[in-house]
Amino acid sequence: MPEILKPSDTAGSAKRISWFRLITIRQFLFWVAIFVVTRHFMSGADHFLQLTPEALGKYFNYKWVLIAHITGGGGALVLGPLQFWSRFRARYIKLHRWVGVGYLLAILVSSICAVILSFTTVYDVNWAYAFSAQVWVSVWIISTVIAYRAALQKKFKLHQEWMTRSYIVTLAFIVSGLTLKFLLKIGFGTFEAISPSLFWMGWSVPLFIYQVVLSWKANK
Repeated sequence: MPEILKPSDTAGSAKRISWFRLITIRQFLFWVAIFVVTRHFMSGADHFLQLTPEALGKYFNYKWVLIAHITGGGGALVLGPLQFWSRFRARYIKLHRWVGVGYLLAILVSSICAVILSFTTVYDVNWAYAFSAQVWVSVWIISTVIAYRAALQKKFKLHQEWMTRSYIVTLAFIVSGLTLKFLLKIGFGTFEAISPSLFWMGWSVPLFIYQVVLSWKANK
């Protein structure tokens, strides 16, 4: 005897299919990759949650600043890709805006904490490390503020371009972190020697590439 589907069952199936059609496989895999890498980096900071001088080291006096910085940065990394999900944005504009607000708040928290850390504890490494962190967080804040102002002014093309720049700078955490881990593993210099250069590279090179892509598209 054939199974009789209830209206609620068909509605649920249609809803699942509708959500599935909103995202491409490439977008889904990219978001999963970001989530996995973010989780990997954040799990590496789990020992900070012990809140002891031994676990926190130089960060002990700024433990809550550090934890807020890591948490906010992780939130921005995970929420960022949803801002570029065009079908989702077109169909659920209000939800898109709330996700955007969440992204902005995550960056606000993480960047303020990053400013505090960049002018205090990071000097324990060296001056070059501190300066590279200060420039990095400045670019992060400025690009995000410009994206936000463009949205308020309804300049949505400009908003999208600066949101992309903002997320590129956000992703620099992953780019620099993975590169640093690899180079340290193969014995290519010390943390103090190579980390400042990697901090610069993590956001400046991707931003340059993005600008080249924009220029190329504009001249097509």
